[in-house]
This record gives sequence, C-alpha cells and structure tokens, in this order.
Amino acid sequence: MLLHAALSPHATAALLPWKLLAEEIFAVLHDASVQVPARIVLPLAGGGSLFCMPAADSQLAMTKLITSTPANAGTPRPTIQGDVVVFDVATGSRRLTLDGPTITARRTAAVSLLAAQRLAAQPAGPLLVIGAGAQGKAHVEAFVAGLGVREVHVASRSTHSAQALVEHARSLGCDARLVSDIRLAARHCPLIVTCTPANAVVLHEAPRADAFVCAVGAFTPQMVELAPSLCLDFAQRGRIVVDTEDAAHEAGDLLQAGLDVPRLPTLAQALNAGPAQASGAVLFKSCGWGGWDLAAARLACAQAMQVAT
Repeated sequence: MLLHAALSPHATAALLPWKLLAEEIFAVLHDASVQVPARIVLPLAGGGSLFCMPAADSQLAMTKLITSTPANAGTPRPTIQGDVVVFDVATGSRRLTLDGPTITARRTAAVSLLAAQRLAAQPAGPLLVIGAGAQGKAHVEAFVAGLGVREVHVASRSTHSAQALVEHARSLGCDARLVSDIRLAARHCPLIVTCTPANAVVLHEAPRADAFVCAVGAFTPQMVELAPSLCLDFAQRGRIVVDTEDAAHEAGDLLQAGLDVPRLPTLAQALNAGPAQASGAVLFKSCGWGGWDLAAARLACAQAMQVAT
C-alpha cells in the first residue's frame, strides 16, 4: 500500500491496536535482522530538540523525525511534532508516512503494556497515572485494553488536563477519579505510571510490595521523575528493568540515584527469564528506542495491507 500523504493521528492510531502492538514489540525483540543505530538528538535554540531515529529489519526501513519543544506545554501547540516514514527494503519505495506524535505515544505505552503483562504482580490494577498529557492518555488506553484495568487514579499539575483524562477513562468504562495526594494513591495502586515533563520529582515512594512502577518521562541524564531514594529502594527490595541498553546514558532517574545502570537487566533479558520472575516490586524505566518505532511501522504496514485487500 503506497500512501504519499502523511496519515492523520486518528488514521495512524487505527493501524496500531494495543494488544497487537505489544505483540509486535515482543517480536522485534526477538528478530535478529533488526538494526537500530543510536538516535541523533540535536539541541535547538530555546530548549527544544530535534530527534532522528532510524531502524530497519530485513523487509522494512524507517526513520522517525520529530521535534520536542517543552516550551509548547500549556499552549495550543503540541510539544512533540513530526513524522515516521516507512520504506520497503527490496525496492526502496516509500510505504507509509505516519503521524510521529501518535507513533511515539502508542509505542511507548505499548512497551509499558508488554512490561506490565509480563512483570507486574497485579496487572489489573488499580492504576495511578501521574501526568495527564498524551502519554498519560495513551497509557490509560493501553492498560485498559491490554490489562483489563477498571480503576484509574489521575494526578497532574494541571487540574484541567487531569479532569479531561478522568473523563476519558470513564468513557472507557473505568471508575476514574482525580487525586491530589500521590502518596496516598500510591499505597492503594499496585500499578503506577509516571509520564510528566520530568523536570522535578513527582513520586517519592511506592510502598506496596506488589508495586509495578513504569517511569517514561525522563530520557536524558538531567531529567527526573522519581526520587533517588525510591530508585535505591527498588534496587534493594525489588527489581529494576530498563527498556534497552541505551538507558545506561539516558535514564536520568537511575543515573541521579547513583545506580550502576549498565548492570541492570533490559526488557528483553527480563522477558527471556520467564514468567517465574513476575513477582514482587518492579521498576520499569523506559527511555525510548528506535526499535519500538520499527515495531509500530511493521504493524501499521501489515494492518494497512489488510485494509487495502
């Protein structure tokens, strides 16, 4: 299927059902033909960044080209903008052009979904989401569709955004509520997702022995969402899993806690360890990887071909 115009956010999302996307991410982790060079991050004037993230397997090649502009937060302009362009390896022709922010939101939440499916002691929740932006919304949708979560608690600096996410969760059939006391909510919820701009600590403790914390906001050494004491606590009494080896120079939460990040297991290693490991407190640190975008591109192309036929 050859589409020259970039698909809309809605059309892009329609090609990426949550459960199938999590399965495709798992498949990418076990595909020896996958190549993912280091992403290029170009700092821009004003505090923004330009990201170029290429990846390929034996059949498809893709690159995600997006800008991240934190200064757009609170304005009508999105903080993440750009496209994902997918090519056929055999012919070099363009297959699809997908909406970059939609790919980023959905593949990130689907990686969290896969980790929670395999590693969380209580995958059905209740769920506490800290941060009510695009990632907060995506994680609620992914966890509802993929884990059967039916109780959602939302915390955010923006009451308006938090209330909007609460209403969205209710539209998905959830008992959802706005919370102001994160510590109290963390005692109630075995599932916790932090997806903030990562410019300050938002989670100081996860007291439950069956806690599964998924931290996705921080992807540079300077960014942070989790208190260092919380990271150290997980290292001592539970498990810390990182999405890829790139976390060694990207996982700000863990680096600022002084942890030896290169020694931590990756998601692929944790999944290969088997379901017997899915017990106790787990911190999953997600920083992002071009392979996740490749998984989304593979699924989108497969789904688009089904629609075309």
